[in-house]
Amino acid sequence: MRALPHRLPRPPRSPLLRQAMLLGAALLAVVLGASAHAGPVLDQVKARHSVRVCIWPDYYGVTFRNPRTRQLSGIDIDLSAELGRDLQMKVEYVESSFATLVQDLKADRCDAGMFAIGMTRERMEHLKFTRPYLASGIYGITTKSNPVVRQWSDIDKPGVLVGVQAGTFMGPAMAELLKHAKVVTVTPPATRERELEGGRVDVFMTDYPYSRRLLDNADWARLVAPPQPVHVLPYAYAVKPGDEAWLKALDDFVARIQRDGRLDAAASRNGLREIVIR
Repeated sequence: MRALPHRLPRPPRSPLLRQAMLLGAALLAVVLGASAHAGPVLDQVKARHSVRVCIWPDYYGVTFRNPRTRQLSGIDIDLSAELGRDLQMKVEYVESSFATLVQDLKADRCDAGMFAIGMTRERMEHLKFTRPYLASGIYGITTKSNPVVRQWSDIDKPGVLVGVQAGTFMGPAMAELLKHAKVVTVTPPATRERELEGGRVDVFMTDYPYSRRLLDNADWARLVAPPQPVHVLPYAYAVKPGDEAWLKALDDFVARIQRDGRLDAAASRNGLREIVIR
């Protein structure tokens, strides 16, 4: 992996991480507000002796499949393995994405989404979440040669095309934030990188983990950081509604790894310690 002369600015610590924790707690209270009813998921997991984990295999540092070796790596690959050990069950990975996670969980393709899922109100209308364990704001990525966007203040101007990945929280966040630039939703098989390199967008928005991928691996990439943190969002694990016992099992797991150091260790191995919620 190529070392670059510049470093990512550290994502927000206190008090912004505390704000993210409070937001996560408030959102979690909404999620858990309904009466608890045991459902079939926990029983199915026990009967199979395996837990099916939905991942997005293009999420660098979180759940990333190396295109050459086909090996999975990232904080939630490490932590899902810890979940399997805690439950004494096999872990099976199911490919998903932010755009399809709700459908994948509700269609019973997987038992839990474990790929740093932002706790947006829209997602919380359809899914249940554990307590948050990471938090990140929004960053921009452009090319080193792009003459249009040189700094954050260049983004919200007439004619600027701002790419966002379909299904991510960056879409609605930027649609609300930007008054003059145009938001361009990038839907697979198209990628934000190809749209940027092809000149079809001037900049694309991402979070701390994904921005590391570009800066670590792409010679052409340049970070556009906001002067102040933008839209800091807590990340958690997600399940479908209807099985509070299964949600509690996952929430208890997150509480354990926050206490016993496994979360910190996994975050350190994958370059994400700066955005951990303890």
